[in-house]
Order: sequence, then C-alpha cells, then structure tokens
Amino acid sequence: MSVIKVHDKQFQPYIPATELQQRIKEMAEQINKDLEGERPLFIAILNGSFMFAADMFKYLTIEAEISFIKLASYKGTKSTGNVVQAIGLDEDLFGRTVVILEDIVDTGKTLSQFLPQLEHQQPKKLIVASLLTKPDAMVHPIKIDYLGFSVPNKFLLGYGLDYDGLGRNLPAIYQLVE
Repeated sequence: MSVIKVHDKQFQPYIPATELQQRIKEMAEQINKDLEGERPLFIAILNGSFMFAADMFKYLTIEAEISFIKLASYKGTKSTGNVVQAIGLDEDLFGRTVVILEDIVDTGKTLSQFLPQLEHQQPKKLIVASLLTKPDAMVHPIKIDYLGFSVPNKFLLGYGLDYDGLGRNLPAIYQLVE
C-alpha cells in the first residue's frame, strides 16, 4: 500500500485489508455467540457501510435478515451537521433484535437522531456494530456494542468511506495526509 490521490487530496495507508477482514470475522463470531437462537434484523446504513455489511454477512452463521437505510450527514471532508433520511425502513421492528451496521461513528449525531426512531418501534434489543469510531470527535455519546477499531479524529477513506463520492471501492482504509 502506498500514498494515493483522490480528487485534490493525498491519503496514506492506515488499516490494511487483511486486518479489516480479521477484525470483522472476530466481530461476527462474537455476534454469532451472543445472538445464537435469535433471528436478528441487521440494518446497514448506506452508503458507507455496504462493504462492512457484506463482509459481516459472509461470516455470520446465525439466521439473520438484512435491510438497508440511507442516512447522510457528510459533504466533502466535513459533517454538515444535518442528518437526512433518504431511503426508509419497511420492516416491522416490534419485538425483534435489531443490529445497526455502521461504517463509522464519529460525532454520533447520525445515530443519536436515528436510534430514537427505531426505539419508537419497540424492538426487543437494539444493538450497534460499527467498524470504526472516533472517540475524540464524539459529541453525542453512542453505545457501540461491537466495535472494529477506535481511530484518531482524522479523515479516512476506503472500504466504503468516501471523499466526495470517490474511494469507497478501496479494500483498505487510508488516512488523509495533512
């Protein structure tokens, strides 16, 4: 892995693809143990979590369903502070175990606005699994039940994370060179 350029910015390697896959496999194994005998509904938050969700599902051995919802709060390298729900959720959550799959929890604003919408539907359990979190950026504390990596408050790219639409297809995670 070497420094890459996306749009007008340089990004350096941060988390290799092999390390991402190993950690996702470990997370899935723990979920398999913890939710054995249940049939949870996983809700992947688009666009960023699509790769994480797909890889997580490869390692799940429990019966599970998946749905997708689109929530957005980023433009460029900064959060806009506004959460927009573009694609709704059709499933009935009442009495279900629900696992939110998120690529990254940084300020916590997106989930702090979305989780109450889900809680209103009275799920049996509401669980958050996030590949990444930025503790130093957290403004709205979110309990993350399954976490891949804690990362510094730097702009990241790859493995679903983008910079103005580009870079999501990279198999590893890169960090902005400042």
